[in-house]
Amino acid sequence: MDLNLKGRTTVVSGSTAGIGYAAARELARLGARVAINGRTEARVTKAIGTLKGEVKGAEFIAAPGDLSNAAGATAVIKACPDADILVNNTAIFSVAKFFDITDGEWLRFFETNVLSGVRLSRYYTPLMVKRGWGRVVFISSESALHIPVEMVHYGMTKTAQLAVSRGLAESLSGTGVTVNAVLPGPTNSDGVSDLLDTLAKQRGVPKAQLEKEFVPTFRPSSIIQRVASVEEVANMVVYVCSPQASATTGASLRVDGGVVSSII
Repeated sequence: MDLNLKGRTTVVSGSTAGIGYAAARELARLGARVAINGRTEARVTKAIGTLKGEVKGAEFIAAPGDLSNAAGATAVIKACPDADILVNNTAIFSVAKFFDITDGEWLRFFETNVLSGVRLSRYYTPLMVKRGWGRVVFISSESALHIPVEMVHYGMTKTAQLAVSRGLAESLSGTGVTVNAVLPGPTNSDGVSDLLDTLAKQRGVPKAQLEKEFVPTFRPSSIIQRVASVEEVANMVVYVCSPQASATTGASLRVDGGVVSSII
């Protein structure tokens, strides 16, 4: 299967670490020119330096900007004014009891996890339509379907992403631009590592112990009974960004290891 993306320009938000970084690296390996985004110029510069060492001859664009606000989206667009592919990966999460989540936190999560993708999609998608080809991918989560009681605000934003993704896909009917959501399950990313730190401290157990117990305890329905690697998630992202995925749109594609107990 030829997943060649040579000549395609890609924006991957939140791509200085974790799933975003892995997706950016794989897209670059397939020939795409990739805009790397993070909150600060220093993080972006460091990530690009590492990526250039891993993918020889690849081309990267520095696109720093805090996508939790409109000014950050404007900065990213200025750094990369056109794109064939957009991967909306920016997200935050934290552990909190529902009754302790303030109005400010609800709004911060919504603006970062949902509006970041809305703003970038609103700008880049019309450019894709003009060319008659494009790919938009929202990195959602199995938490969109199984709302985690330890972070309801996060789950809410992941569900909202599915609504935006499906609605945008239907809005682009017949244009040659596809829109999909990818739903990772527990993944061995920097963010999950930080989450495990927090949970370990809350429970007064060693982090290594919690890592071993995490899936059986918190996601017992997992079929693979382990966390996925960021590369395993990135492989799905790369496929739906490719020309070969031309008939896949409006879909919610699970890379959750079978956590969601559903036959569809």
